[in-house]
Amino acid sequence: MNQMLRLLAFIALVGFTATATAQKPKIVFEELEHDFGNFKESDGVQTTTFKFTNKGESPLVLNNVRASCGCTTPKWTREPVAPNNSGEIKVSYNPKNRPGSFNKSVMISSNAENGTTVLRIKGRVEERDKTLAELYPRKVGALRVKTNHISFSRMKENDVETKDIELVNDTDAPIEVGFRRVPDHVDVKAEPQTIPANSKGKLIVTYNADKANTYGFSSHRIYLSLNGSNDYRASVGVSATIEEDFSHLSAEELAKAPVATFSEKSHDFGEMKQGDKKEHTFTLKNNGKSELIIRNIRSSCGCTAVAPSKKVIAPGESAPVKVTFDSRGKRGRQSKSITVITNDPKTPTNQLRISCSVVTES
Repeated sequence: MNQMLRLLAFIALVGFTATATAQKPKIVFEELEHDFGNFKESDGVQTTTFKFTNKGESPLVLNNVRASCGCTTPKWTREPVAPNNSGEIKVSYNPKNRPGSFNKSVMISSNAENGTTVLRIKGRVEERDKTLAELYPRKVGALRVKTNHISFSRMKENDVETKDIELVNDTDAPIEVGFRRVPDHVDVKAEPQTIPANSKGKLIVTYNADKANTYGFSSHRIYLSLNGSNDYRASVGVSATIEEDFSHLSAEELAKAPVATFSEKSHDFGEMKQGDKKEHTFTLKNNGKSELIIRNIRSSCGCTAVAPSKKVIAPGESAPVKVTFDSRGKRGRQSKSITVITNDPKTPTNQLRISCSVVTES
């Protein structure tokens, strides 16, 4: 008897489930994927329409339609779709600044028995011709350039390197290029000196690391005089990281070289009230067999002052390097670096770091 009751209950449950499923809406798309093929970026936004039909027995509601990318925008039928009626989802793709192939998805969530459906669009965008302003986005006075900075990256102390940048005159008048302020270790010239209207020229810069007479990162500006103008905005930055050349040292000289060792390389001041100053002293020891020379010390921020007690440290000796942090105008977590450059051939550059949390009075 119990077996019969369980069987009847099971049949009733199956029948109820089948009835509930049969009464649910069912979303059926004409296609799940669209290929836009090849088109130009200048053609603008591309749109396709995915049509669907409710093949179920109750109204269909699209709960959410979400694209995988901000470049893809869906618009869809918001009202409930009755059985055997149709709706649509329009999907647009914006190719602006997106050259190349794309493959994007749109996920549809609904109350249908097949509740989640994924649509897909794909194609290939042919890059449009860029305008002169896009190709040369920076302005140096009346001239256009791709970049207003020339980086010589890493240079040995005796290196001499030359680099150039294009100068574009997109005006209707010639521009004569002169120079007002040029660092002594930099040679610069314009070819041609007068750039005709709607033409190009070159700014040629030669950097002499030996004449720079420094070590580590160094940056300067070259100020141009265009048609005699004194506009300070007509300038180009020049930078280099100058390293000491140890390649000539013999094995014996390397064995007798200085060795820079810091007792610690970081210090946290903890909490500081805004406006307070705090000091910390790092200890630099020469564990080598010849004099250790501090070539340069540079902090990452004007709020951090560095004062070594001496520039030349004898073998076996130590020297304090005092660092002062000024929290005026600062708030929140702070982290500053100090770069110490020495004549240690194995580790010529050391990075020290100080940190703190600056709190303001409420």
